[in-house]
Amino acid sequence: MLGDREFSLFQELIYRHAGIHLSDAKKALLEGRLTRRLRELGLRSFTDYYRYVTQEEHEEERVRMLDCISTNETRFFREPSHFRLLEEQVIPRWLAQASAGRRDKRLRVWSAGCSTGEEPYSLAMLLLDHCSPSQGWEIEIVATDLSSRVLEQARAGLWPIQRAEEIPKCYLEAFMLKGVRSQAGLMKAGAALRSVVRFHRLNLNDEAYPVSGSFELIFCRNVLIYFDTRSKAATLKKLLRYLTPEGLFFLGHAESLSGFTDEVRGIHPTVYARRQAQSVYAPPEGTKRVGSPVG
Repeated sequence: MLGDREFSLFQELIYRHAGIHLSDAKKALLEGRLTRRLRELGLRSFTDYYRYVTQEEHEEERVRMLDCISTNETRFFREPSHFRLLEEQVIPRWLAQASAGRRDKRLRVWSAGCSTGEEPYSLAMLLLDHCSPSQGWEIEIVATDLSSRVLEQARAGLWPIQRAEEIPKCYLEAFMLKGVRSQAGLMKAGAALRSVVRFHRLNLNDEAYPVSGSFELIFCRNVLIYFDTRSKAATLKKLLRYLTPEGLFFLGHAESLSGFTDEVRGIHPTVYARRQAQSVYAPPEGTKRVGSPVG
């Protein structure tokens, strides 16, 4: 059984390494998720496991421990209002700017907390459909997560065929493959999607990120809810350094930046732009939604 003293040690360790605050109510959850690691390592107590995981030479086990506590809930085209905003306002503006020679045809997107890949692959489908490489567009989606386990699943790009219901039919036919033989009952991300998405392990609590350049879109949805005030503010400060002047920052539906930063202001529910770019995102007249993803 995980005692109170042991739990407090793991609380501090997890916060120090991942910025994730485990409330006292999470004690039973932590005990259940770490019990398997004790068995697999042949350790008799949580105290033994704590000693093991804090040894410098066992960094790989610390990564496994953080994998155990990660909650990874996601689906394709989650929070459809975000995708409608991109399709109805943002992408048409990019296309018009490129046509007028006011921007290049390169798009960079960061999916921070990408889980098993549904978010970055959804973004890839939308962008490839509207900003086709055949028209000279170059798309790069950087997808990162704390969990090595979910990144392995994301790189595999395989899901039960039932998940196809979450994807608009036109995108399903254009970008997904139906599994046959040993992969019957599965669907797989096609080559076009795989060509634009890159997966990397990244801890948002680290002092610096191994990421270069800037991004037109940064998605960090349903990640910061696990951070306390201090670690959330520090993470936001680092992430916003990567946002282009007219870039957009996306949070989950139950999240807000209110009180955390004055660098950005909301332009749509849980979508933020830099102060000087707010007016850019007023809905254009005569905008018509065509073929938007469904929720």
